[in-house]
Amino acid sequence: MRWAEEMSPVRMRRVAVVAPTGALRETLLLIAEAGCLEVDRVEEVPPGPAGRRLRRLTVAPGGSAALSGAPPDLDALERQHRSDLLAGEAELEERLASAVRQGEVSALAGWCPAVDMPRLAERLGQVGGAVLPLRPPRGVDPPTQLRDAGRVHRSFVPLVTTYGTVPYADLDPSWPAGVAYVVMFGLMFGDAGHGLLLVLAALLLWRGRPRRLARLRRLWPFVAAAGLAATLAGAAYGEFFGPTGLLPVLWLDPLDEPGRLLLAAVGLGGLLLGLAYAAGAVNRWREGGPARALYSTSGVAGFAVFLGLGVVGGGAYLHTPVAAVAGAVLVITGLALAGTGLYAATGGGLGGAAQTGVQLFDVLVRIFANTVSFARLAAFGLTHAALGQVVWHGTVALAGRGPGALVGAVLLFVAGNALAFALEGLVAGVQALRLEFYELFSRVFESLGRPFRPWRLPVRRTEVS
Repeated sequence: MRWAEEMSPVRMRRVAVVAPTGALRETLLLIAEAGCLEVDRVEEVPPGPAGRRLRRLTVAPGGSAALSGAPPDLDALERQHRSDLLAGEAELEERLASAVRQGEVSALAGWCPAVDMPRLAERLGQVGGAVLPLRPPRGVDPPTQLRDAGRVHRSFVPLVTTYGTVPYADLDPSWPAGVAYVVMFGLMFGDAGHGLLLVLAALLLWRGRPRRLARLRRLWPFVAAAGLAATLAGAAYGEFFGPTGLLPVLWLDPLDEPGRLLLAAVGLGGLLLGLAYAAGAVNRWREGGPARALYSTSGVAGFAVFLGLGVVGGGAYLHTPVAAVAGAVLVITGLALAGTGLYAATGGGLGGAAQTGVQLFDVLVRIFANTVSFARLAAFGLTHAALGQVVWHGTVALAGRGPGALVGAVLLFVAGNALAFALEGLVAGVQALRLEFYELFSRVFESLGRPFRPWRLPVRRTEVS
């Protein structure tokens, strides 16, 4: 499978389910069991008999919705307070209301993953039903279902879905987004001891401990990756529960070389922004073709401005006039392309030109602000190191006051590291998420999609009516 296909949402097909009218209920039961078809529903459908009975129940729901294998006695279900079966029947009534009937044949429309169509057709063939491909409606995008690419990918997906649903035409950025997040988190939470504690927490999640967090078990690879990144950054900083001296400084001491750390953070930010622009250009092409990719401020035009500004800055720093001039040409070219696209979206005339000028200025300001925003990677890395230093120096000073103060020194060390772990873990997690959403995803996405919601309910074939 090519990488573009691996990073694309599951391919959807617009389908019609055709079945004998007399077998429509059984057809819908099979669809609910298969759980791979999103059935179109008519808006503002009044509740049917089951829906009205469900509303009259005064007890709390008895469980998730379910369907009875045979048409149930709705009055009996109401008397027995079977809100689960009534809820399932109410959903069934909504789908039945969406069916188009022509004589002895009924049809339902919806979306189905292309890979699941043969399985669904085979299942519905048991009751005389069929699945027919349809032409997608003009101007309507299919719903999005991201591919299941393994447990690590699944643990990264919430980073993207928390922001929104990936448009059907776009690439799924879960893998690069997850890697970028853990790298940024590690730089801000750089302490080998604290990172190993996160790895330990990930192993506990993997084992389903504590039980009240069992629902978060699938996130254990993400937590482990963040812990590993923090451990590696801590080894580079020489930090192990603070500057204890147990690890040598392999790269730099944040408190001794803050300027170097700041340049590294901004440089990493520039690299991530460049990758975000590249992903945005690919997405604009997939959404609207080469013209949209070329003129979009989150596509080729914006990438050219960003890259040109970087070349200008590099040329000025290295005293290379040729590079600076080449960068300036690239900036002007990018602004011209972006201006063309922005002006075409206005009403034209002087008002459109003025609006385009303001938007181009905003493009330049955003590039500068978003790049500088990555300085927070260094700032919070410094904060973490400073907290560790305060705790360690306090521990050493207290321990030097004699054997009686040793217990207090141990308590200070443990409590101080616990506070630093909790506080900095929260701050680093939030700040990495902020950079991901506002600086990176704002270039990757220009709009959001609609999630694929297949109709899936358990069918209780042995349920007594």
